[in-house]
Amino acid sequence: MLKNSLLLFMLGFMTMAVAMAQNSQRTLGSEEVKAIAQAAEERAKKDNWNVVIAIVDAGGHLLYLQRMDGVQIASIEVAQKKAKAAAFYKRPTKAFEEGLKSGNQGLMLLPGVIASEGGVPIIHDGQVIGAVGVSGVTSAQDGIIANAGIDALK
Repeated sequence: MLKNSLLLFMLGFMTMAVAMAQNSQRTLGSEEVKAIAQAAEERAKKDNWNVVIAIVDAGGHLLYLQRMDGVQIASIEVAQKKAKAAAFYKRPTKAFEEGLKSGNQGLMLLPGVIASEGGVPIIHDGQVIGAVGVSGVTSAQDGIIANAGIDALK
């Protein structure tokens, strides 16, 4: 009986510890997502660049998607993939683009990698809490827009 009670206590304690750890992960709030999106859109409009802007959480789940007028349909998926890759690999997708340009073909074997600038992780206290993906103009221009969105949080 005492053994079972101790086991139940330990199980309950471990469950509580796991729940507390999960709740301590910082997440993006809806106001932050809106600020990122607005800053990215403003940067794109500054140069008359029409793009798709995607914002995901740390797990790569879509929080926000905007397709500006006239953007090719394929950019919807590309922007989401850039954001997801940046979140999963905890680095800008520009790193994959540069790696591929320098001859590292093996990068393309990694699941979910997209070797095109425009995906940028959102980092808070050293932890990835989401990412922005942009597609629709050149990869360098996509990166400028994505970084403008991230800068809205600084």
